[in-house]
Amino acid sequence: MKFNVTLERDEDGVWIAECPAIPGCVSQGKTKEEALTNAQEAIHLCLEVRAEQGLPLTIETRQVEVLA
Repeated sequence: MKFNVTLERDEDGVWIAECPAIPGCVSQGKTKEEALTNAQEAIHLCLEVRAEQGLPLTIETRQVEVLA
């Protein structure tokens, strides 16, 4: 499975990786690469927990166009 992940650097310089399709699935790292590696593990664990709890594995996400 492939998931989109957002990357953002916080005020302390830590990279935050979040998977919008999985509520609460967030990880971090000192570098972008570390954050992405940690995000892969977080996604795996989040999917496992959601399956155990009988929750939908993901929520629907879409792109929308906003004209400025």
